[in-house]
Amino acid sequence: MAQITVDVRHLQAFAEVGYQVAGGGGAHGAMAALRRVVALDAYEFVAYDPATGRHHSVVSDGHPRIDQDAAEEYAGLEAYRRAMATRAPVAMPEPGTERYFRRHLAPYGWRAGLTAPLFLDEGRYTGLLHLAAREAFPLLTGAVVAAVSPMLAHVTDLSRCVIDPVGLPTGFRAVAYDRLGVRREVPGHEVSAALWDDPAMAAYARAFIDSRELSRHGLWLGADGRWREVRLLRAGVGFQGAVQGAVAAERRCHLPYELTGREVDVLTRVAAGDSNPQIAAALVLSVRTVTTHLEHIFAKLGCDSRTRLTTKALAEGLCRLDV
Repeated sequence: MAQITVDVRHLQAFAEVGYQVAGGGGAHGAMAALRRVVALDAYEFVAYDPATGRHHSVVSDGHPRIDQDAAEEYAGLEAYRRAMATRAPVAMPEPGTERYFRRHLAPYGWRAGLTAPLFLDEGRYTGLLHLAAREAFPLLTGAVVAAVSPMLAHVTDLSRCVIDPVGLPTGFRAVAYDRLGVRREVPGHEVSAALWDDPAMAAYARAFIDSRELSRHGLWLGADGRWREVRLLRAGVGFQGAVQGAVAAERRCHLPYELTGREVDVLTRVAAGDSNPQIAAALVLSVRTVTTHLEHIFAKLGCDSRTRLTTKALAEGLCRLDV
């Protein structure tokens, strides 16, 4: 059986794996580099989604991707539990994996398999790497794969897999959503606990995803009674940003122009095109009270018409979001 010895060629391959992962070459670029020192005929990356607690096949080469049920099937094996406990690759077939091997690898002509659990340097689990070969793997293959697994773990890190939305300023806490309401972190931004824990915001984000709007900007009164400036932007989420989603971002703020909460409500109705009687009915106020609020709003914003007031409110995000 062939032996693996670590030399300059291996070190160059390891460096290239890291470069491909970090530089945009992704899974295929990284595995092309690894193939220089590891004899393998097929591979598959299986990502663990912390938002759902399930595994998903995301990238493969050498055979079609194994379906989601098969990914979950492996996670139920004793071999998976051993790999998670030792954080070391586990070979196949071996006792307890024969049935899985016969169903999912043997039909392609593979005689050997190796599964590596993928953990980031910080210790967080992101998924699995399945390797397959037509001949037995050389000795120390597991050790070589284990050495590069922290770099490869970034390929399956779904919790950070959000394509940065264009126009999201710094200083905002954020949460990404997909159509199912699954929440994810947004790289480079602190997670907003206020958004994360509010089911109404998840529903609002889903409605935004289904709209034709590219962005929204407005004011939101959170469950803690504090006002926040909120921005919603379209963004790709999931593996390589393949799922249409949205990023909601917020930061605490004082109401601009010394507006009151009730004046924000009235201004929001004006921007929606409501007349004074319609605003009065919606907010359970008298028409005279609405008129008084409007006089104050015109003075504070320096506008002399409803049209200019609406333009300013929409441009500066002064309306209350209907969450």
